Amino acid sequence: MEDTRKGVSIAARAVARLLRSLSDPPIRIELWNGESLGPPPARAVGTVRIRDARAALRLAADLELEAGDLYTEGRIDLEGDPIAIVREVFKAGSARGFGRLLRPGRLTDWIRRTDSRSSRRNAQHHYDVGNEFYSLWLDERMVYTCAYFPDPEDDLEHAQVAKMEHVCRKLRLRPGEHVIEAGCGWGSLALHMARHHGVTVRAVNVSHEQVVYAREQAEKQGLQDRVEFALDDYRNLAGRCDKFVSVGMLEHVGPENYHTLGAVIDRVLAPHGLGLIHSMGLSQPGRMNRWLEQRIFPNASTPSLRQMMDIFEPRRFAVLDVENLRLHYALTLRHWLSRYDEAWRRIRELVGDRRARAWRLYLAGTAAAFEEGVVHLFQIVFTRERNSRIPWTRAHLHPGDHDALAGRGDARGVA
Repeated sequence: MEDTRKGVSIAARAVARLLRSLSDPPIRIELWNGESLGPPPARAVGTVRIRDARAALRLAADLELEAGDLYTEGRIDLEGDPIAIVREVFKAGSARGFGRLLRPGRLTDWIRRTDSRSSRRNAQHHYDVGNEFYSLWLDERMVYTCAYFPDPEDDLEHAQVAKMEHVCRKLRLRPGEHVIEAGCGWGSLALHMARHHGVTVRAVNVSHEQVVYAREQAEKQGLQDRVEFALDDYRNLAGRCDKFVSVGMLEHVGPENYHTLGAVIDRVLAPHGLGLIHSMGLSQPGRMNRWLEQRIFPNASTPSLRQMMDIFEPRRFAVLDVENLRLHYALTLRHWLSRYDEAWRRIRELVGDRRARAWRLYLAGTAAAFEEGVVHLFQIVFTRERNSRIPWTRAHLHPGDHDALAGRGDARGVA
C-alpha cells in the first residue's frame, strides 16, 4: 500500500512540475485520486481530468506526444472549450520558447518518406477514412481547406465558395484556358473553375476515395468533358497549362521535394501562365507537432515562407502576391469542430472511439494553433520572371460586393 501511495505522490508531483514549467496556465487539473491542481473552476478556461497515475507520468515525460495519445485512449479528458485549453498551452510555450517545454524528437521523427509510394500510403491514412466521415463535418461541397470569410458572420458554405472564387480571381481565369491542379481533394475547386469560369481542368490526387467521389460529382454536374480527375502523383504531371494551382497539398510534399515540385511547374506552365500555391506555414522553419505528424498527418511538413521559395527561386519564378489567411483558417476550424461535435454519435459509430477522439483533438488543437499564431496559412501567386501580363492593381480581387464573393450572387467574377 505504501508503494502505491508513493507512486501516486510521484505522479502528482510530476504533473505539478509540468504546470510550473508552463508558468501555471489557467487550466484546472483533476487527478484520479480526487486531488486538484491549478486555479479554481471560476478562474480556469477548462479542466483536464487525468484518469490514472501512469497517464500522469506519461504526460509529464513527453507532453507533445503523450497528451494526444492519452486523450485518444480516454485516459485524460478535457472539460470546457478544448480550443481554449490548448491555446493556454501555446501561450505558455510562446512566452518561454515552446521547444524547451518538449522533449527533443528522436532522429526517426525527422525522417519523412515522401516518395510516390509513401505519398499514397500517407494519403490513405488520412483521407481514405471514408467519405461519410468527412461529409458529417465539412461543408456541402466537401472542401477540406481554409475557407475565406468576407464577413466573419458568413456561414461555412458561403465562405468555402468565397475561397474558391478568391483563388479563381487571383489566377485571373479566362474561358478556354487549361488549368492543372495538383492535389484536388474531393474535386470542389476544379468543378467550380470549370462551371463558373469556362476553363478545362486536369486534377491529380493520390487518394483513391477522393478521386472516385470527384469523378462522380463531375458526372452529376455534367462537367466530365471539362474536368479530368486522375489518380496520380504530382511528379507525373505533363502537358501545358495556362494556370497551375495547388491548394492544401504542399504540406504533404516535404521541403526535400520542393525543387522537384518547382521543376514540375516549370515543365507544365505556359510562358505567360500564372500559378497559385495555398499551404499552411510557419513564421520560421520548424517541424510539425510530433503527435500530429505521427498520428494524423504521416510525414507531413509545414514550411516557412523562406522554405517555400525553394519552389520558385531555382526556376526563376517571380512571386506576385502573398496573403496570410491565418484567422480565416482558425474560424474555418471552429466551424468544423462545431459540426464534428454535433455529429459525435455517428462519427463514433463510423470510425470508433479512439479515432473519433483523435480527430476531435486534431481539430481543436489546430484551431488553437492558428488563433495563437503558431501556424499560418499562405497563398502565393507567381509567374515566370519575364511575364509582364500581370495585374496592375489588386482591383480584380474585389470587383463586387461581399454577397457576390460569398456565392450569394453570380460567382463568375471578373477575370
